[in-house]
Amino acid sequence: MTLPFRAIISDLDGTLLNANHKIGDFTIDTLEQLSKKGVDIFFATGRNHPDVSQIIGKVNVKNAMLVTSNGARANNLEGKKILNHYLPEDLAFELMNIEFDDQNVCLNSYQGDEWFINKEIAELKKFHQDSGFSYQVVNFAHHHGRNTEKVFFIGKTAEALVPIEHYIRDTYGDRVQMTYSALLCLEVMAKGVCKANALAELVKLRGYTLADCIAFGDGMNDVEMLSLAGKGCLMGNADHV
Repeated sequence: MTLPFRAIISDLDGTLLNANHKIGDFTIDTLEQLSKKGVDIFFATGRNHPDVSQIIGKVNVKNAMLVTSNGARANNLEGKKILNHYLPEDLAFELMNIEFDDQNVCLNSYQGDEWFINKEIAELKKFHQDSGFSYQVVNFAHHHGRNTEKVFFIGKTAEALVPIEHYIRDTYGDRVQMTYSALLCLEVMAKGVCKANALAELVKLRGYTLADCIAFGDGMNDVEMLSLAGKGCLMGNADHV
């Protein structure tokens, strides 16, 4: 039987995972059955690798890939790193030290397997409690830009992020890639880094293109991925993208 697609690509939160941010038994079984029929499986998320690796590790799928940090990194399910695209160290440090409204925005970075933040935010710990992945509070003025997969800003309101977005676009627009992983989360990666480009690299290694894939997503950071896939499926709970 000829399969309509070589691969299935799926976002995680709001798409593949349930309301408890876990992967259900039916979903696991479906993915494993598709894999046995020769369909490649790719997961793509804005979250960091250690935050989701245990969740996805429950899926027994040969040759599956996990794209994290919006395309800045990809690993196989055994944990082997396949690709990395870091922000240049000096640029990352500059982004960590731009001026913003500290009362309404918090600054974060994913650097390797670590998550750094400029102040305590209890709600963020609750969101990640199942994975055990948590942040370290640092003074970014005395921090560093090494191994930075992304710098991101979480606002109390969408309006609080607008001046940051405008400043970064005007100052660094030719050097960075920006997206929103959620309505209140502005993310900054190295130029050209997005889920779609990481996935294009990975499927090329297997001899086909994104046009041979079906993709599922719900967020603004899924737009390129859904647009370039042979079939892009937008979830009913999607952001206004």
